[in-house]
Amino acid sequence: MNKIFPDKLRAGDEVRVVAPARSLGIISKESREIADKRFEEMGLSLSFSKHAEEMDDALSSSIESRVTDLHEAFADKSIKMIIAVIGGFNSNQLLPHLDYELIKANPKIFCGYSDITALNNAFYTKTGLVTYSGPHYSTFGQKKHFDYTLEHFKKCLFENGPFEVKAPEYWSNDEWYKDQENRNLIKNDGYLVINEGEANGTIIGGNLCTLNLLQGTEFMSSLEDSILFLEDDETTNRVTFDRDLESLTQLPDFKGVRGIVIGRFEKKAEVSREDIIAIIKNKKSLDGMPVIADTDTSHTEPRITFPIGGTAEITASGGKAEIKIKDH
Repeated sequence: MNKIFPDKLRAGDEVRVVAPARSLGIISKESREIADKRFEEMGLSLSFSKHAEEMDDALSSSIESRVTDLHEAFADKSIKMIIAVIGGFNSNQLLPHLDYELIKANPKIFCGYSDITALNNAFYTKTGLVTYSGPHYSTFGQKKHFDYTLEHFKKCLFENGPFEVKAPEYWSNDEWYKDQENRNLIKNDGYLVINEGEANGTIIGGNLCTLNLLQGTEFMSSLEDSILFLEDDETTNRVTFDRDLESLTQLPDFKGVRGIVIGRFEKKAEVSREDIIAIIKNKKSLDGMPVIADTDTSHTEPRITFPIGGTAEITASGGKAEIKIKDH
């Protein structure tokens, strides 16, 4: 596959906010004002898709509205980046209806995570466009403790050259959008090394249960020479993560996977470090490849931005791990 890396952002660029899953209508006025100011401080101007505020009983909008907004954003030459409002549950509905030739002919930064994983991987698979698993527009609405997320967003989308991803000193998993002032910070114990080793490869992944929706379709990415970045949200637990990961390992091309990076679990998932170790060690298909967990590629805060289709280098040795994003 010929990879297409979109141009990096520069001051003065326009960013289009779209709602491929849940609606902009669920985002509070306070969060929007904070997010708008953060983009302004980066020198970026925001515009919003025509149907972003539409909201049905599923807190989303019609397939036609969402596809139209994505097509218009890609076709508009003045737009340099497209960012999702937030995640949800139905981005995969859009996949058969999208014009991939249009997307390929108009490469630009596309960013989102969680349910947006379906679009991130489908765009890369169908067009070669490198996309980005990173904060949503709504994520930028955090008033406090956003520095780490913003730093890695800029490193990945404004700057060239590799960068190392070091663990932040603290993390959180509170409902910050309900109370911006009183945040519950948790001291970070650092990365968890489960299997030692070194690996280089193409980054594939994002939200595990969403990625698995693509299995058996034309939108599933090849796992050949890949490093999987995987995570899941509060609805998962030990047994669902175990079987979802098992499903991935049974794919015919899983033998091409070189390493795995697992994002930190949300507190409500109640998945302990001991649980993760047991799950990984029980899978013979993972023997001999580095596996690192408790990384900031998940639904907890803060989070990094990483390229789907870009490359990473991971090293796990002596109980310590290094993660480097190379081509992005």
